[in-house]
Parts: sequence; C-alpha cells; structure tokens
Amino acid sequence: MSALTTKAAPAALSVGERLRLRLAITAGNAAALASRLAGKGSGASVRGQILTRLVPDAFDLLLQGRRVLSVSGTNGKTTTTHLLAAAVRAGLGSDAARLVTNADGANLHYGIASALSQARRADIAVIETDERVVSDMIAVARPEILVLLNFSRDQLDRHHEIKALGRAWRVALEKAGSAGPTIVANACDPLVVWSAGTAARVIWVETDTVWHADGALCPACGELLVRVPADGRDTWDCPGCELTQPASDYRVEGTKIVLPDGKRVSPDLQVPGSFNISNAACALAAAIEFGVGIDAALAGMHTVTSPAGRFATARFGSTDARLLLAKNPAGWAEALPLAQSDPVVLAIDSVAADGKDVSWLWDVEYEQLAGRQVICTGPRAQDLAVRLSYAGVEHTITRDLEDAIATSGAAAVDVIATYTPFQALLKMAGLR
Repeated sequence: MSALTTKAAPAALSVGERLRLRLAITAGNAAALASRLAGKGSGASVRGQILTRLVPDAFDLLLQGRRVLSVSGTNGKTTTTHLLAAAVRAGLGSDAARLVTNADGANLHYGIASALSQARRADIAVIETDERVVSDMIAVARPEILVLLNFSRDQLDRHHEIKALGRAWRVALEKAGSAGPTIVANACDPLVVWSAGTAARVIWVETDTVWHADGALCPACGELLVRVPADGRDTWDCPGCELTQPASDYRVEGTKIVLPDGKRVSPDLQVPGSFNISNAACALAAAIEFGVGIDAALAGMHTVTSPAGRFATARFGSTDARLLLAKNPAGWAEALPLAQSDPVVLAIDSVAADGKDVSWLWDVEYEQLAGRQVICTGPRAQDLAVRLSYAGVEHTITRDLEDAIATSGAAAVDVIATYTPFQALLKMAGLR
C-alpha cells in the first residue's frame, strides 16, 4: 500500500470504545480550553494527559484506521516530521485534511493521543515519536514507514544507555517481520544501522553527519569502528564483525539530495543548516516511498519555516532574537555554527525535560565562540560560565532570560537554548 490515494480501513472500534473516547476527548478539550484561558499554553499536553488517564488505551484506539508514518531519533525529529507532513500534505492537494500530525512536538503516548483526538476523520498520520515510544508504535500502529534519524547521548537520566533503545527497536522490528514498516534510515549512524538490521526493508540515506563521538564503537560486537575516506567522505566499518556502512539509496551532497536514479535535486529549504538538508533527504525518501511526487514533496518542504518554534525570530524589547534549540552535544555541534551574532546568548537548564546531568557541557566545542561575547543565562548559567572559562571565551552571566536578550544591546542576536528555556522564550514571545 503506497499509492497516496489509498485510504486506510475504518477503525474497528466497538460502541463502548467510541463512547469512552468521545467522553474523554470532551473532558480533555475542556481542560485544554481552561489551560489556554489561564495563559498556560495551548493545552495540548493537559488534554492528552486527561485523555490517556480516562482511557488508558487511547493511544492504541486513536491510531486505528490510519495510515501511519512515524519519525524518530535523538535530534531533528520535530523538523523532519514537519518536512514530511508538509510533503505529504502537498501531495494530497485538496485532500490535505486527510492528514493529522503532532506539529507541537509532543511525542510521548499522551501527546500523540492528544493530536490524534483532534482529527478523528484523518486517515493519514505523520507522527513524531519519542525514541522510547517507537517499539509501541511498531506493535500498535503498524506504521507503513518509519524514519530513523540518529542516536546520540541525550537525557541519560531518562533514556539511560542509548544502545538499549537501539536494541528495543531491533527487537520490535524483528517481531513485526514482513508486516513491519519500510524503514528510512541514516546509513551514517552505526547504531541506527544495527537497530534497523532486523527490518524487512530499509531505504538507506547517506547524510552529512558532523557528530561521530557517540558512534565510535560497533553496537554489534564492541570493536572500535574504522572510518575510511571514500570519495571525499568518511564511511565506517567494523573490523571485528560484518557490520558496515550500507550503500545508500539517497545521499546528501552539499545542498543537493541525490536520488536513487542519480538525479540531483535542491530542497530549497527555509530552515537553516546543513543538518536540515539531511533531515530533508530522509523526509523526501519517506514521502516518495509513500507515493508523493518529487516536485510536490519539494514544494511542500519549502513551506516549512519554524517547526514548533525552531529557528523562529521573536522581538524582545528592541532586539530581534533568533531562537535555536540544542539539547545535547550533537545538537550543539550543529547549532553553534549557525549562531553568527556577537554577542550570542546561551541558555541552560537542567530540569527533567533538559536532562538533570549537565556534564555534557564539557563535550561541546565552545572554543569556536572565542573572540565573541557570550551571555550565559538560565538556572545553570554558572555551570556554562565555568565551561566557557576553560574554553577561553569571554562571557557574562544574566540569569533572567528576557534580561539576557535585552542587555545584549544588539539589534539582532542568536539565542541557543536547551529545551526548557527554549519553551519559556516561545511563551514569552507568544509563539506557544
């Protein structure tokens, strides 16, 4: 089933299940409205929490009767989900209302249920999926396509060892067998390749990956991987077992995406960064596999500007602040080259959503900011300041987020923030 016009079979819900869902959705919507009226955000999260509390199997029930495309990975899943949803929506044309997506990035069970509850008649779902939810998504939704982007250390107090997540994906795909999803996977990430190794069908994408620190060891046997220069790029290979970088079906070359037939296309994105070309390559591969025409997919992806607030510009006093999200060393490696302002504002927190352990600050190459002024802000500004001192980077500390931007004295400033301060800035700017 890949033709875009094919519709999913209707959900086989009993009268009792439909009634339970209807009542729970009504209660959730009421709570969401109260949240909005109280100025506490969109209410999507509280809607999902109430919905799944009243109907514990709401996640399962609301996924029935839909063709599902799922996107997961440590970094880039929100942007890739937006790109893929836009591509599929463009392919659907006048039938775009058939598509539902969790555009706000709420990717746990309750967040997904919340989004699905608002579009009961939509039979195509493009779902951003937390790494821990992937196994359930495979078992329950039986997605047609699953995009696996990358693995890197992130919130280790919550995710623990990333190889355990990869193992769970591998087991889930093995159980699914031939009925499992077509995988669109990053061929440059050894753990993703190993995790996807039990899938019935994989479309490999060679990305422009700059972060290799979390992929130094073979996930299959533990040997140190060897990186071999080939055609101006590095490929990886394990000398201790058969795991090696697979030949790609799609690949990124600079600002171009090379298709399986060798044709080069430009995604012409409005979101910045070479890493987003890689995200677009994965989204394009998934869209084409789903039956979207290349031109329609590219046109759709061009419309994406600031997915869930990422890369948005907001006005704080007399300063325009461009908001960049970075949650872990791999994310910072991609975000720092984008931040070209002087000064630049860096915001760090360590609540549960950020990861409570901030020792990862020492894995980020802040040395590249030398010669510019950095304003440290957020509850863990002091920890960041210590790291910058060792990096030889001039800095000041302004703990209040809004004050940090206001005191920059710049007409425009780049702000890189971990998850919690990023969400706070979006709320201050009226973007959520």
